[in-house]
Amino acid sequence: MSAQQDSAALAEGLPARKTPLRDNIEAFAVAVIMAVMLKYFVLEAYKIPTGSMQPTLMGNTETQIFDRVLVDKFSYHYRDPERFEVATFKYPLDRSKNFIKRIVGMPGEQFRIAHGDLWTRASEREPWKALRRPRPIQRETWKPLDGSKEGESPTWKPEAGATPPWTFGHRSIEASGAGRARFVGRAGAIMDVYADGYPRSIQSIVRPGEYSGENAVGDLRVEGQVTAEAGLEAVVVELDEGTRRYRLSIPGPAAPADACLSIVVEDTAPASPDKAFRELRGPAYRLPGGKRVSFGAQNLDDELSLDIEGEVRMALDVELATDQTSSAWIECRGAGALLEDLQVSRDIYYREGTSESQWVIPAGHYFMMGDNTQNSSDSREWLLYVMETAIDGVTRTLRGNLRMVPGRFDGMRMQIADGENPIQMQSERGPTTWFRDEWGELFVLPTGECRRLPSERAPFVPRELMTGRALFVFWPYSVEHGILRLKWVH
Repeated sequence: MSAQQDSAALAEGLPARKTPLRDNIEAFAVAVIMAVMLKYFVLEAYKIPTGSMQPTLMGNTETQIFDRVLVDKFSYHYRDPERFEVATFKYPLDRSKNFIKRIVGMPGEQFRIAHGDLWTRASEREPWKALRRPRPIQRETWKPLDGSKEGESPTWKPEAGATPPWTFGHRSIEASGAGRARFVGRAGAIMDVYADGYPRSIQSIVRPGEYSGENAVGDLRVEGQVTAEAGLEAVVVELDEGTRRYRLSIPGPAAPADACLSIVVEDTAPASPDKAFRELRGPAYRLPGGKRVSFGAQNLDDELSLDIEGEVRMALDVELATDQTSSAWIECRGAGALLEDLQVSRDIYYREGTSESQWVIPAGHYFMMGDNTQNSSDSREWLLYVMETAIDGVTRTLRGNLRMVPGRFDGMRMQIADGENPIQMQSERGPTTWFRDEWGELFVLPTGECRRLPSERAPFVPRELMTGRALFVFWPYSVEHGILRLKWVH
């Protein structure tokens, strides 16, 4: 089309011909706008720098494995965050940073951490109740204890007296007759060891956390597959917790026709005699002879449950056991069975804060915790450093994240984001204080003009700082350690 034709087209109200340069500029502008809109309002990728969310999300310097996570930033524009979601948010003590943690405490409730579990209530007039995670989140947070490989020692040991003797293999038991076996995949009591939950190929590389192995863990799960012999009367999983014995029984082919799943609670040192023994009978069920069936028996958050083929068949509430010392057993009655793919896992042991273990959450705020409570900067410990100083002749109060770790220097630039805050140092102008405030702004101040005020606890995240929820881990793949991180986040 010529220039005269362009003029004619304009006179007729038709658009003029676009030049290639204009087309490219418009396409580039639209691409930039779409990328910005996508990042800030729809989806964004994050790199996990630390192990605070292990085992759900990995960030480990020893192995150089850092999960890349795709975050949904759209949902929170039209609905509020929900409990137990893994969420990203602006760090309230330094809003220039993004954090990722699990939402455990909700607006307007009272919240506490005790005996390794999470508890909530609406007001002081109500009793505390344990927070129970949905099944998908349970599967995400169980920490396997017996990831043994072919050629390693068996993780189960027979009790004396099994006749005929049982055969133990790689996470398997060939029970030739009646008898019992105890889980020995962990020497001594089952404790909250830091490396639990990491892939077995890197457990020996991961540096133990400061509080590794300090607490006994009572919440256990035993799962596997059972192929029953015709004479099997029942296979029983026993989970011991302190003085209590929890027996979760699955009837076998030789059980009576009306046999039921059952859970028995026996306490060798009960607070009152009437609580020494309890039995709950579940639905009628018998294992089919010669057919492989998957099962799972667990004690989690003061609830015993038994599942068959992935379906929860029965559950029983139990009272809090202050003694968390635990062990696991498997028993065959009547005849034997083949037990395969046996796996024992422990729950997260939620550590209390160093100075607080109970909070009242204001309306419009959330309480955040990392799944790895041995090494997580989260709501339990957040503390604001408060100082008063004069800036341009005006007295101001500054607040910022209080971090007591060694600072790092890069020439004349201070990298306070990863180090101590505040930092006091000697400069040409005399004693100087470097301080990053809650908005991420860095101040360099004469130390003599800074007056420290009492620190303030800041354990909650306001709703407006919640930016998205973690959806999917799409990287990395480690050839060296045989790890492929590709999964949904629950």
